[in-house]
Amino acid sequence: MLSGNLIYKSYYNWWKNINKTVLILVAVLFGLGLFFSLVSTSLIASDKLNTNSYYFFIKHLLFIIIGVFFIIFFSSLKHDDLIKVSRLLFILFLFFLILVPFLGVEIKGSRRWMDLPLLPRFQPIELLKPFLIVILASVLSYENNKNIYYKFFLSFLILTPVILLLIAQPDVGQALLTFLTWLSLIFVSGINLIIFFVFFVLLFFLLLGSVYLFPNKYGYIFTRLQSFFDPTSGNNYQSEKASEAIISGGFFGKGIGEGTLKNRVPEAHTDYIVSVISEEFGVLFIIILMIIFLFFVYQVFKKLYAEDNNQTKLILVGSMSIILLQAVIHIGVNIGLLPTTGMTLPFISYGGSSIVSTSILSGIILNLTKRRIN
Repeated sequence: MLSGNLIYKSYYNWWKNINKTVLILVAVLFGLGLFFSLVSTSLIASDKLNTNSYYFFIKHLLFIIIGVFFIIFFSSLKHDDLIKVSRLLFILFLFFLILVPFLGVEIKGSRRWMDLPLLPRFQPIELLKPFLIVILASVLSYENNKNIYYKFFLSFLILTPVILLLIAQPDVGQALLTFLTWLSLIFVSGINLIIFFVFFVLLFFLLLGSVYLFPNKYGYIFTRLQSFFDPTSGNNYQSEKASEAIISGGFFGKGIGEGTLKNRVPEAHTDYIVSVISEEFGVLFIIILMIIFLFFVYQVFKKLYAEDNNQTKLILVGSMSIILLQAVIHIGVNIGLLPTTGMTLPFISYGGSSIVSTSILSGIILNLTKRRIN
């Protein structure tokens, strides 16, 4: 009876102090993702896999249930415990990322996934990203050292092996995303703009050098850029079909189940989910989805302006930056403004690692936006 009362009290305190607006927005976004998973994958499962038409939907639902556990767990931790747990998990998933070139599963020429006996196939970088943000924010907000450029350099040293491991897979999209997130953190920390733009130049030459020196491994980057700048090159089938789907859907869409993109483009329910949604529900629904994302960002940043703790501020900035940047890149690819990257849309796209990663980020955000008891 005593333990039951303690559990009830803990749950009551969690519910009383949590930012309910942010929690509702997280629930709405995950709910929309689950709905679109049902709409976009039922025909794929029945036609291509010759299995239960709800196969992907059920898997998506199971991942969200797992995600709910992570949301509650990370949002319930005390601030100091959150930092300690994040450090341990950062080391763990960095270790898995190091193992990927040796023990990883290769799919379509890239070795990005681990498949362990006790763990289903997962992408280590997805699970590493939330804790990388916490570590980088902790370094940049370290108060015992006032030299901001030393902290920039130290955070860059932490980031560098992650970037190099991603480029080795190769996964340039995730490497770019983590680098841009780090740039957003050092930007709000007060870096000199000249040094800030130097980092952009370094990134550009790093990518250019990789393509030039290792054409067999990174030649696909050149191919994607070529198809982006020259649509007549014939290498942009997916982008063309995605654009056609958005155009054919118009403002109000063709209706549920009437879209064809999900059957014409591989992994449309992950990399091109915005085009799938637009084709069946119209551009209007994409606008509504973008408004929900922006309102989510606004609610978190509203809390950020009232926060005095620099570490908390930077973790929130990093968490929202990686969600927003990933959403912008995904939408940009779908509407033809950016070359193909294979980036999922947070909360919405199908994918176990992506859902769990977004859930962890949501738990951290809810933890740092909840009401503090003095």
